[in-house]
Amino acid sequence: MGKSKAPAPPDPNKTASAQTATNIGTAIANQTLGNVNQVTPDGSLTYSQTGTTKWTDPLNGKVYDLPTYTATQTLSPEQQAIKAQTDAAEKNIATLANNQSARLNDLLGKPVDTSGAPAAGDPSKLGLPQYQNFTGGPNLQTNVTGAGDITRSYNVDFDTSRYEQALMDRLNPQLERDRAALETRLVNQGLQPGSEAYNRAIDEASRASNDARISAVLNAGQEQSRLAGLARDQATFQNSAQAQAYQQALASAGFSNDANQQMFQNNQSTTAANNALRDQSFNAQQSMLNAQNQARSQYLNELYAQRNQPINEISALLSGAQVSNPNFVPTQGQQIPTVDYAGLVNQDYQNRLGAWQQKQANSNSLVGGLLGFGGQLASLSDKREKKDIKRVGGLYEYRYKGERKNAPKRIGVMAQEVEKVRPEAVSKGSDGLRRVNYGLLFDAGKRK
Repeated sequence: MGKSKAPAPPDPNKTASAQTATNIGTAIANQTLGNVNQVTPDGSLTYSQTGTTKWTDPLNGKVYDLPTYTATQTLSPEQQAIKAQTDAAEKNIATLANNQSARLNDLLGKPVDTSGAPAAGDPSKLGLPQYQNFTGGPNLQTNVTGAGDITRSYNVDFDTSRYEQALMDRLNPQLERDRAALETRLVNQGLQPGSEAYNRAIDEASRASNDARISAVLNAGQEQSRLAGLARDQATFQNSAQAQAYQQALASAGFSNDANQQMFQNNQSTTAANNALRDQSFNAQQSMLNAQNQARSQYLNELYAQRNQPINEISALLSGAQVSNPNFVPTQGQQIPTVDYAGLVNQDYQNRLGAWQQKQANSNSLVGGLLGFGGQLASLSDKREKKDIKRVGGLYEYRYKGERKNAPKRIGVMAQEVEKVRPEAVSKGSDGLRRVNYGLLFDAGKRK
């Protein structure tokens, strides 16, 4: 079975030179397409080739002639006349500015004299006002003395029996005498006790006696009520007197507190007025200091304005307006894209190299599957190029990196392991990967 060779990589110098030639040709074409002449009402823009520049490729020594162009802008007659007038005016202004600038030598050679400026205000002479402290509030009278205890009850004996007894003691003797006289009179009239006339006369006398006793009871109650009213009037008078005394004491305490409050308010008002006067004095000092600073600032501003005025005038003369140039529109020049020659060459090499590697992989797969053959073929068995490795007895199942996950598994050995026991059956390629010559490996096994 013949062993194929890997495709030769492209020569970088030749590839770079070819890419350079392609780039130069594309650049010249794009430059030519982009030089579009324009004509406007204000002027025209014209491109013309005025020569060539030689350039040597450092890789192969090839010399290229690169064209050079000149862009010529021409104003219309009207714009050219305006430019001529503007140039003349600018020349006159520049001449005037040049003549006047000689004054600056003398002006800038002298320092600014600020000795005549008003003195600035001295903030150290501005003293902060010393305020008076407000005093505490007055001690007010919070209780009233001098009022007696209020009479809440008065002694009234509501037992009327003693009054009734006094009246009855005075009334009973007379009633008894009247009854005895009635009985004697009735007997003298021939009326016997128990008779109807006798009993009726005695009954009338008994009712009169009872009426007298009831009248005595009523009189006793009236007397008791009169005495109770006198006691009540006395208590009311005493309480009225106590209330009047309390109101007088309360009015006296209120007057004293009002007077103390008024004196306190007067003192507070006086303190506030004194502090306000101190504020006014401080503000007046501040206003005076600010007025001094303002006067000095105004003086210096006028002094600097006098110094800067000539400089500003000369600067204004030197900044004359320019004539406007014609406005050219963006052209729609076509652009030729650069061909990636080096990329195409490299891609072609990668394609051919991939085809060769696939061919090698198929060959290695064939060798790896035919372990009984004793040929001299060297199969790629480097562990670094394998994946999905699984030990099966003394061999391994695996797939090569780059193969699909569903590709059939291969069977073979690991070059790193064979190298330890049969180094003569292992070789290392230019790519640094190890390969196993299965013929040597198994022939050695048979001889042993």
